[in-house]
Amino acid sequence: MTTGRDVPPDLLIEELTTRLKELPEIQPPEWAKYVKLGVHKELPPENPDWWYVRAASVLRKIYLRGPIGVQRLRLEYGGLRNRGVKPEHFYRGSGNVLRKILQQLEKAELVSRDQSGKGRIISPTGMKFVDNAAREVALKVMSV
Repeated sequence: MTTGRDVPPDLLIEELTTRLKELPEIQPPEWAKYVKLGVHKELPPENPDWWYVRAASVLRKIYLRGPIGVQRLRLEYGGLRNRGVKPEHFYRGSGNVLRKILQQLEKAELVSRDQSGKGRIISPTGMKFVDNAAREVALKVMSV
């Protein structure tokens, strides 16, 4: 049985992105075309499907490291800010984007809240969703 841990992450996220586009619960909000993904970024993302890519990446992180909350995800998606001549400094990623994605993944029943209140965990439906995508990726890799 192939799981989400057995396939290359970039191929898995690509497959999850295409599958998440088919779900009606996962939709980018109106402000998504103008938002930056953190104070360490200078411009909004160039990829028009960045919302789905980020949702797939968050789903994979919850699959691998759950339970995980918004604050720890902000650390995962943070980065160094260019401060001119001053030394670079680490800043967290955007919490609003991650919160909205987590809410949409919850609405799609792919993740659920942890009973102990430590964040989100992958639901059985979400685990099946990721494992099926991983199986498709493994079949594609094996056929090449």
